Amino acid sequence: MRIRFPHVSELPLLQDIERAAGQRFHDIGMPEIAEDEPLPLDELARYRRDGRAWVAVDAAGTPVGYLIADLVDGNFHVEQVSVHPGSARRGVGRSLLEHLAGHARSRQVPALTLTTFADVPWNAAYYTRCGFRVLAESMLTPGLREIREREAAHGLDRWPRVCMRREL
Repeated sequence: MRIRFPHVSELPLLQDIERAAGQRFHDIGMPEIAEDEPLPLDELARYRRDGRAWVAVDAAGTPVGYLIADLVDGNFHVEQVSVHPGSARRGVGRSLLEHLAGHARSRQVPALTLTTFADVPWNAAYYTRCGFRVLAESMLTPGLREIREREAAHGLDRWPRVCMRREL
């Protein structure tokens, strides 16, 4: 799996990947999530400019998945990871997470964090298989608490959510 920084011209493809990946949420009764718009191009461009966006590409060099990350309380926080359904279940998401883990290790960043839906099969259970563990409320850092507050304000708490961490 080849992973690289996205080209500016590919940023609209990242939005398309996220929209396509989100359609699975319709099947489990979460249409609001499926219909949520991806990040705007200017925000994706900021992640790219800051060196915190990566794409997994197919043999033709076309992005089939992407990951963007923030620095939160000294750790890399997975802001978004999406894989196009046509490339799902082939290790693309895991490869992107491993790439971020390597990037973090090279910068002496101690952990990866993320927030996700607790009961969606391709969310918390998947991340557990990728080495993440659910954090108890008492273990949340100030930055993670702030992220959870923003998510709640956005209506995501309609479904159970968790914060997860992977030590590196």
